[in-house]
Amino acid sequence: MDKKPVNEIVFGRMAPGISVRDIQVSYEFYSKVLGFRKVFENGSPVGFMVLKKDGAELHLSQKRDHQASITNVAHMFVDDATSLYQACESAGVRIIKALADKEYGQRAFVFADPDGNRIDVGEQAK
Repeated sequence: MDKKPVNEIVFGRMAPGISVRDIQVSYEFYSKVLGFRKVFENGSPVGFMVLKKDGAELHLSQKRDHQASITNVAHMFVDDATSLYQACESAGVRIIKALADKEYGQRAFVFADPDGNRIDVGEQAK
């Protein structure tokens, strides 16, 4: 069997795995505030869930003793960071870094989910 060099291997989807203390609370947040839908769950009680919205995918894993990192756990790209920022503010989401035009060519902000997981949101500057 011939082995392909790594530069010829086609990669498929890749989704961040995020630990949460209460998977149902996290599901409510990601679905109601951000519009994600559940496409898979596993366990009884549920301990793992896959959420999707358009091209974005999140994998939630319940870990009751989860402690949030002080670094971003996911980077999410959107076509309208301003509107998403306003939706997050309206929903009372904790904003870590305010919406700003960055020197690297993105309009971006960082928010925390109910477990303190930091999500970096970016839009390619126009």
